[in-house]
Amino acid sequence: VQLQASGGGLVQTGGSLRLSCAASGRTGSNYTMGWFRQAPGKEREFVAGINRSGVRKYYADSVQGRFSISKDNAKNTLYLQMNSLKLEDTAVYYCTADRAPYSGTYPLRSMNYWGRGTQVTVSS
Repeated sequence: VQLQASGGGLVQTGGSLRLSCAASGRTGSNYTMGWFRQAPGKEREFVAGINRSGVRKYYADSVQGRFSISKDNAKNTLYLQMNSLKLEDTAVYYCTADRAPYSGTYPLRSMNYWGRGTQVTVSS
């Protein structure tokens, strides 16, 4: 499966952005999907994960209550709605996918498929 993230950009603190990730290839409801991010000088970290059906979701503590992950299996698209953005949300955001099932009760770790990433910059 090929993944292409989009929707990043420059936004002020407190603002919102919606990231999208278009999946091509054998997708539909067959994949667990998620978002990770990597800030300059830091390791890549888990942001949010969603199971195949889109019902079960899990968020990193740092984004809980501000970000919302969703997927439209008919459109083969993953989303990340980001509200109340903070300076520390600045990072390259990557969408990921894996065929392994996911309960939505823990952070995603190793994923087989990765998109190229989209830059999110939050300014004061």
